[in-house]
Amino acid sequence: MKKLIVFLSAGLILVNIYGCVALIAGGAAGGAGTAVWLSGKIVQQVNASLEQTTKASKSALHSLRLSIVTKETTNRGVVQIRSYDADGKKIWIDIYRITDISSQIQVRVGTVFSNKESAERILRMILQNL
Repeated sequence: MKKLIVFLSAGLILVNIYGCVALIAGGAAGGAGTAVWLSGKIVQQVNASLEQTTKASKSALHSLRLSIVTKETTNRGVVQIRSYDADGKKIWIDIYRITDISSQIQVRVGTVFSNKESAERILRMILQNL
């Protein structure tokens, strides 16, 4: 419980530091709240393990007819998946282990100017696969 409070407090501080943040309702099953647009990426915590969230992310990319272009990287509770969209924009999906039964998903599409709509679409598909 203490980790959750620290995590939520840190999130609120980041929101205040970065200013303009759009909140998007997270109505899909497996969601643990709302997704936040922060620093060019969509971020959402989910009630699913790192392994379940990784599998759902791969399934989402497959459903969207996108392939994983680099080897999946797993390092100390973080999984990084990379792909490209139909327009050639790079896709970053980073999944962080929060606890054994919860994870945080971060999705970014595009290098300099992130494509919010595409990132939201990928996140929605990940949530549908959870």
